[in-house]
Amino acid sequence: MTRYRDQVWIHKVEELISPDEETPLLSSQLALKKPPAAVPWAQVWILLFIHSAVPFTQHVIDPFTPEFVRNVGITHGDESRVGYYVGLMQSIFFVTHALTVLHWSRLSDVVGRKPIILIGLFGLSLPVYSFGLSTTYWGAVFSRGLHGALNANSGVIKSIAVEITDSTSLPHVFAYMPAVWSTGSTLGQLTGGSLSRPADRFPNTFGNSQFLKKYPYFLACAVPATFSALVWIMTYAFLRETVPSPVTLRSLLKQQSRPSSAEVPESDVAERPYPLRQLMTRRVIVLALINCGALSLVEFSYRAIQPLFFSTPVHRGGLGLDPPAIGKILASFGILNSVFQFTCFARANALWGTKRVFIGGLLCAIPVYLLFPVMNALARAYGVGRVVHSAIALQIIFGCGLYLCHGCVSIYISAASPNRASLGATNGLAQLLFSIFHTIGPAISTSLFSLSVAKGYLGGGLVYAVFLSMSLVVIAFGTTLPRQVWQS
Repeated sequence: MTRYRDQVWIHKVEELISPDEETPLLSSQLALKKPPAAVPWAQVWILLFIHSAVPFTQHVIDPFTPEFVRNVGITHGDESRVGYYVGLMQSIFFVTHALTVLHWSRLSDVVGRKPIILIGLFGLSLPVYSFGLSTTYWGAVFSRGLHGALNANSGVIKSIAVEITDSTSLPHVFAYMPAVWSTGSTLGQLTGGSLSRPADRFPNTFGNSQFLKKYPYFLACAVPATFSALVWIMTYAFLRETVPSPVTLRSLLKQQSRPSSAEVPESDVAERPYPLRQLMTRRVIVLALINCGALSLVEFSYRAIQPLFFSTPVHRGGLGLDPPAIGKILASFGILNSVFQFTCFARANALWGTKRVFIGGLLCAIPVYLLFPVMNALARAYGVGRVVHSAIALQIIFGCGLYLCHGCVSIYISAASPNRASLGATNGLAQLLFSIFHTIGPAISTSLFSLSVAKGYLGGGLVYAVFLSMSLVVIAFGTTLPRQVWQS
């Protein structure tokens, strides 16, 4: 009788995990749920420090970029051109990043993860020092472009995370990455806002420094740049290589042509990096990357609209908040989101599964966009008081829910790789999409916001109607993902 019950139970489990149309490419072998494996936290914390350096250096210039553009004289006193030059400086980072990130990520499959990360950390430090020493607009743009071109760490870090964990412990690691990114962004904005023009703001301490008077943004840039340099030392000393038998950079440079999988040291064919064309499978392109790109467009557009909406006068469709109030709201989101991702993502993923958490996060985009016109209506009726601030708090909470999707899509993208030797290239494709949509998403959303307000389309709410519709399309894309993450 006991043997019969065991056979029936095993048969039911096999039915639950057998492949169907919703779970393509899943193994049909019996896969019982395992307890989470031990996480190598020493290596994970190094990865998190590396990960935090990216937004720390990237966002430190956000608070003082408009002031920098005005001071260097590129606009010749025309205030209407400030936004154009600020946008160009911000977008050049993502343009150069998009041009190089896939190549760096694919190279990490051949020469190893550690050399590429060290190059990336160098690219986070030196160009930011250079930006702080810039006295011309185009010099600053060059530094910003170099910053983006040398930065490929985000995708490579995720590849390492997959290689040092298994499917049971990976969600615990990916729970930290969005939180660390949010923390790094907040620290960058706070540093840039607090330490720019130190000779003017702190005359008792820096008032006699001719250097800081000549380079008023160097101190703000030097803090994250120095942090990246220290992380470089820590990475060089303690981070372990995860690619088996990597090709050395010296031997790679001696080759006249770019190495292919045939030039990788002898190993099983299954453990060699796939050519880029062979990566273009339905699992990678249609499911993982399209969902990654769609999420990026919706989430980045929301982030771009939010401060613009807050600063727009109430009668023009916004809330009319001043910069300090906007800064406090954005900082509050950064802190709350960090705590939320730390404490909730891994538990939610274990309880409901990656797909349900992803769809649930995408559903949060609907109230996020709906609350924009609601907040303006409340401000018109009651003024910008307690009721409006409660609505802002509610939008922040839903924004944290939307941010859960980043951990989910990272899991799917890493699992979509045809083998572990191609993790870098697969994550590089994802980072390429992130950069493209980080470039065009804010431009489209802010332009559509301005058009909606200027022309009064749908009472100024056309931009929200468009992105609400787009959110529904993204949710539909999300339903194409399998219930369970693919297994190699």
